[in-house]
Amino acid sequence: MGTHSVQQAADMLNVSRPYLIGLLESGEIPFRLVGRHRRIRFADLRQYIREDDAARKGAADDLMELDQELGPL
Repeated sequence: MGTHSVQQAADMLNVSRPYLIGLLESGEIPFRLVGRHRRIRFADLRQYIREDDAARKGAADDLMELDQELGPL
């Protein structure tokens, strides 16, 4: 699978290129520079997707638990 350009990776994640660059620069997703170009490994994209999905599921579970605690309004 190799590496992807920033635009290819942004398309895979369905996010904007500037948003993805922010994730890269903050260390959320590892990358390497080839000349002046950022390259992202496919394995690192998959790992980010797994972690992001787990975080979203955790947040949804927390909301559902809170909804059950509050009951009908």
